[in-house]
Amino acid sequence: MRQHLRPESGTPLPAVPFAPAVSDPADVEREAGLARLFELHYSSMLRLAVLLGADDPENVVAEAYYQIYRKWRRLREAEAAEAYLRSTVCNLTRMRIRHLQVARKHVEKPAEDLVASAESTALLRDDQRVLIDALQQLPARQREALVLRHWLGLKESEIASAMGISAGSVKTHTARGLAALTQAMEARR
Repeated sequence: MRQHLRPESGTPLPAVPFAPAVSDPADVEREAGLARLFELHYSSMLRLAVLLGADDPENVVAEAYYQIYRKWRRLREAEAAEAYLRSTVCNLTRMRIRHLQVARKHVEKPAEDLVASAESTALLRDDQRVLIDALQQLPARQREALVLRHWLGLKESEIASAMGISAGSVKTHTARGLAALTQAMEARR
């Protein structure tokens, strides 16, 4: 256990039994960088997970932050952390949706309606629900391409990097998704 001195008297403070010893400057930098990343981007990453169709967006985003925490030292630039985080949220959401699709195929009775979390419900206003429902009907790649392009405003090269596909595929998915979304929205009017 570590002992700390009180600055005004020089007497030792009681030992902190479970406080981690952060003596490595790289660990201090990682902790500070991750805290900044969390403050700046948690809400947008949560919204991204919701828009991509995650049934548990809070857990997806938490897992993404955990993964970036583990790989922080391997980041080439701290500025790349946001793009890595965004890509991780996309990948985790995609994997979670695939997992649920496989799991639902093997369930004998139909799954009950999913209940959205209070945080997810608060993020989506009623006038957005129609759009979200139409987005959910799109294939996953088209939905991802549209959300990354039109909600986050990413460039084709950034979308390609986040989705792990070519820029040409991004154009195709975006065009097809936009056409399908337009058709679905017009059909509901």
